[in-house]
Amino acid sequence: MEGAASSGAPKKVMVVADPTRESANALQWALSHAVLEKDELFLLHVEQPTSWRATFSTFLRRPSSSSMEAAIINGGGDIDFLDLMKHACEAAQPKVKVHIERVEIDGKDKAFTILMKTRMLSIDILAIGQRRSLSNAILGYRLSGGSTKGTKGIDTAEYLIEHSKCTCVGVQKKGQNGGYLLNSKKHRNFWLLA
Repeated sequence: MEGAASSGAPKKVMVVADPTRESANALQWALSHAVLEKDELFLLHVEQPTSWRATFSTFLRRPSSSSMEAAIINGGGDIDFLDLMKHACEAAQPKVKVHIERVEIDGKDKAFTILMKTRMLSIDILAIGQRRSLSNAILGYRLSGGSTKGTKGIDTAEYLIEHSKCTCVGVQKKGQNGGYLLNSKKHRNFWLLA
């Protein structure tokens, strides 16, 4: 990644996209800190082939509000959350080419599927929203270091940070104007004021 950044060559940035607050925060961080004009941005959504959650969440949709985060989380009525995210990207960075990628897990776990997609697309930076609790902060990191057979019981973001070939950043937003808490292989709990 250092070569791409220093030579001015366009980067490929991927955000793991879900209809969650954490995913919206990762997208906001990527748009403001990781993506430049010539870069490509990929919004990757990994879903179950026949997800009961998709049906259930469609049934329980709440009315959308005006903010990007609320619109993504609430689903924006009949509009797909990925389309909302793409529209927000195009509004924030009009010169960045935005792609939507949908992948079904198809018997594999989510982290493995994301890693395979980053390799296939030659992604330079992977951003994933991260919900950090005290138990994840203490146990999640320890568990991810010792297991290579699977990700059962391990936070997806922590697994991706440890095993991705590209730079992977776990993003947690702190308050309305409090900045971001970032995690990567080289930096743990890095505070970035935004």
